[in-house]
Amino acid sequence: MESVRTRRGADIASDHHLVVANSKLKLKKNWTTGQTAIQRFNTAFLRDTALRDLLKEEESTMEDNWKGIKEALTSTCQEVLGRNNHHH
Repeated sequence: MESVRTRRGADIASDHHLVVANSKLKLKKNWTTGQTAIQRFNTAFLRDTALRDLLKEEESTMEDNWKGIKEALTSTCQEVLGRNNHHH
């Protein structure tokens, strides 16, 4: 504790006062055991030409991926929620 002071408040029928305190607190670093460490991928496999050719065969564009995600989402919403008929 560095300093402690009391502050008197407004005149009310109470004997409570505001206490203001300044304190310093030093915390120690909590080192983890490495379980939450960053996981790195083995990029050496990407340099292999056979694997690279295999990945090229399965190549798809970002647009194709988005269409697949959008189709799955809309079909699931339609099955679960149904269609909303607009009444104008």
